[in-house]
Amino acid sequence: MKQFSLNIKGERLSVDRPLVMGILNVTPDSFYAASRTPADSADALRLRAERIAAEGADLFEIGGYSTRPGAEEVLKAEELRRIEAGIKAARTAAPEIPISVDTFRASVAREAVAGLGADIVNDVSGGMLDASMFDTVADLRCPYILMHMRGTPADMLSLTDYPAGVAAGVVAELSGKLRELALRGVADVIVDPGFGFAKTAEQNYELMAALPEVGRLLDRPMLVGVSRKSMIYRPLGITPAEALPGTTALNVLALEGGASILRVHDVAEAVQAVKVWMMYERFSGNKHNNSGL
Repeated sequence: MKQFSLNIKGERLSVDRPLVMGILNVTPDSFYAASRTPADSADALRLRAERIAAEGADLFEIGGYSTRPGAEEVLKAEELRRIEAGIKAARTAAPEIPISVDTFRASVAREAVAGLGADIVNDVSGGMLDASMFDTVADLRCPYILMHMRGTPADMLSLTDYPAGVAAGVVAELSGKLRELALRGVADVIVDPGFGFAKTAEQNYELMAALPEVGRLLDRPMLVGVSRKSMIYRPLGITPAEALPGTTALNVLALEGGASILRVHDVAEAVQAVKVWMMYERFSGNKHNNSGL
């Protein structure tokens, strides 16, 4: 993985090992039903946040708008209400753990960071669904997760044509956005290749195989989010509830490919995977140049 640092409320957080981002799900229609925690239940949210922290998460991820294909539209006020409930639960459970807010709306990102105390903005649209997002994160001076996606959640699965290959397409499209962010002075950018977004099942695996080159060309820390996604359960003919073993396998492949952050529903399993991979790396000739691991 690429060693990096993040500006968390004016303090530099140095990172020399892969991080685990635990999803605190406050959306009622997420594709993985078992991960849903009602925004109206403060006790349930607190217990879920406490579990994420106890299992060893390095970051919280809180989102109030599902971006699965076919998800219903959520009004801004409702998205913010859900996010606020999640942030309160996370801060109560583990105030020391940084919080990433998952939103493509610039106004929601601003309120979540400046008003509610979140630390990181994770934008699945890579700035495409709100033209003011890049200026907003520049103004907030917070870390920004730039994900690759095409179109919208409603039509993205029809936008899977990559004439030069999916990895080349992802690199080209994210590179242009990295230049735009640099012009605005956004320094802390994490890239997410966007597994499952505007990609077929086969393209997701093609992209995973190319992850080392993607990371090298983009030269940014990489977040990988494959937790229980359709690229696992559909080819295997199973459900998201049965996809944890496949998720763990892909998480290890992502670490081999240079991932700096794993975004997961199942924190304990991901933490174990990271620790085992790090032990393996000590005896593998350090072939991925992971100094400090």
